[in-house]
Amino acid sequence: MFSNMDVLSYSLAAITFGLLAILVAARYLRRGVDRALALASTVTAVWACSLVSQSIWGYPGFNLRYLIELLRDAAWIYLLFALLKDGLRQNKLTGKVKQILGASAGVLLLVLLAIGLIENFTDLALASGKIKLLGQIGLSLLGLSLVEQIWRNSPSFGRSSIKYMCIGAGTIFAFDFFMYSDALLFGHVADSFWNARGFVNALLTPLFAVNVINTRRQPVDFHLSRSAVFHGGTLIFAGGYLLFLALGGYYVRTLGGQWGDALQVLFFTISLVFLTTLLLSRRIRSKLMVLISQNFFDYKYDYREEWLKMTRELADLSNDPPLPQRVIRILAGLVESNAGAIWLIGEQDAYVLKASVNLSTPKYTMIEGNSELVRFFRDREWIVDLHEYKADPVSYNLLEIPDAIAKTPDCWLIIPLYLGNELYGMALVGNPYARVELNWENFDLIKVVARQTCNLLAQADAQYRLSRAMQFEAVSKASSFMVHDLKTVIAQLSLLVKNAPKHRNNPAFIDDMINTTEHAVRKMSNLVDHIRKPHTEETVNLEPINLTQLVQQLVTHYQHRTPTPHVVGSPPESIIKADTEHLRSVLGHLIQNAQDATPPTGEVTLTIKTSKGSVVLFIQDTGSGMTEEFISDQLFKPFESTKGLTGMGIGAYQAREYIRKIGGSIDVTSEPGIGSCFSVWIPLAFEKTAPLTALTYRPDHDADHPKESVN
Repeated sequence: MFSNMDVLSYSLAAITFGLLAILVAARYLRRGVDRALALASTVTAVWACSLVSQSIWGYPGFNLRYLIELLRDAAWIYLLFALLKDGLRQNKLTGKVKQILGASAGVLLLVLLAIGLIENFTDLALASGKIKLLGQIGLSLLGLSLVEQIWRNSPSFGRSSIKYMCIGAGTIFAFDFFMYSDALLFGHVADSFWNARGFVNALLTPLFAVNVINTRRQPVDFHLSRSAVFHGGTLIFAGGYLLFLALGGYYVRTLGGQWGDALQVLFFTISLVFLTTLLLSRRIRSKLMVLISQNFFDYKYDYREEWLKMTRELADLSNDPPLPQRVIRILAGLVESNAGAIWLIGEQDAYVLKASVNLSTPKYTMIEGNSELVRFFRDREWIVDLHEYKADPVSYNLLEIPDAIAKTPDCWLIIPLYLGNELYGMALVGNPYARVELNWENFDLIKVVARQTCNLLAQADAQYRLSRAMQFEAVSKASSFMVHDLKTVIAQLSLLVKNAPKHRNNPAFIDDMINTTEHAVRKMSNLVDHIRKPHTEETVNLEPINLTQLVQQLVTHYQHRTPTPHVVGSPPESIIKADTEHLRSVLGHLIQNAQDATPPTGEVTLTIKTSKGSVVLFIQDTGSGMTEEFISDQLFKPFESTKGLTGMGIGAYQAREYIRKIGGSIDVTSEPGIGSCFSVWIPLAFEKTAPLTALTYRPDHDADHPKESVN
């Protein structure tokens, strides 16, 4: 006769497995595994009842109870084979392994059942107690082997549907293995194992129930509130702390000698005061709640969904609604609000209201850069809850809220916007639709979204500034081109004014003055038209021009400057198509630049060479020359000049662009200290051939490079 503990233990097992059998039989019998579980639960409940009956009334006897236990083991092995059948359907277990395990289980069960039946109905003793223990150990090992095979051969994504079943069945066979191994070693079944066996089996029934329900897509979601976990954790902490006090008090009393009792009282008093202070501390309670929420509970937000929603909202490149308003709606939507305003840093380190949504802001909306709120945000990244602030200003160190925010009705949260570590702006969120309790997760999400949206606001502002700078740059460039043309006109008119007193009675001078004035008027008229219509494409007026005559006229025109240019040899007539005045200005600029780069003792020569379908004008000097790097990177780049503030740096650029418009090109060779040579290739007017790309002029002397002094 066993003690009363075994009655309670196996009674609990009989009740739990009976309920499990009823649950499975009532709703979950469509799968073979479920039918096997129902059978195993029923047989286990009968087995537990037989043990209770044997303990109380002495019936059934040992042999019958032993047969019932064999049937119980057979039912659980049958359940494991049902799981193996599902594994074979996925080709995860070979038929050979199944045959070996099935044959072993069948033979062992038949042998043990035969022995039990014969001994029950006859007086023969076919097997000793040790043999029966070995048989039970063999069944336990067979059950554990089946569990191991099922788990090892199941796919990883399918283990979630069988893990509780495997844990439960494996625990049953593992407990029996240890119990019967201990009995084989010591010659009897230990009371501790026997009495605990029913409790262990009963505690496994929830695993089987959850496995069956989850398999039917009806998961059991056990919810425990944060408050319950907090109070439970506090109770556990307090209990552990009191145990520590007891241990500490014992050692204080033992080691304290005559002062032991007094020291023990002092130790307990101080420790209890410290514990009470900890439990009543609002800050510690808040930190403990955050710790519990972060580590033991699911998050409030689906962060993937929140991130995708914010990305879709900000990916809209249109300005309807403007970006600041969209940022307000995003931040307000995180806390169930639809109102807000945003301030961004402006000039003089002040924060200017950029947009507001569903909020009535006061007339004065600027927030000074030296205000107490700004200094507060620069010291810490903290979201200000104005409801909390009004209830307890001390919690915010009596922070002074600017009138632009304080006088705004229905305001709730002040969110700092950081660009890196600098305060770029502030967002104000209005009251929510309904009461919203904010915790660490809300604040973390708001901070992350605020930083991301602030980056976009800063990028948009930078793009606006860049666009404005480009507009100013375009105006500056246009002004530079106009100033360059005006310089040429002023130089011509200045020369006329200078020579007028000397040649006022010379008819030829009067005719030249009229032509020059007419040219200046025409050039300035074209300049005015270009200013009025800056975006219209400039049309190229092409007319036949004798390039040789034009070059000779330019040489005569620039004879008054040193070194005086001259034409080498007797070049042939070369007819091209271009605008006379424009081409004269371009070639004159190249000649003037060559003179500027050459000392008075140097030489500037012009050479005309013709080839099939094209003509090349070589303008070379013996000036300072240019480096290859300067030619490739700066020569034809606008606003890059070697003349300092006196040059605009666009003459060479204009020359190249115009020559390209009439179908030609300009090539440059130069060497510092030796000179430079500009090769101007232009197609002939009355022959159509391939462009001349390899023609190079080599004079007798070494001055074959252009100057480095370029406008």
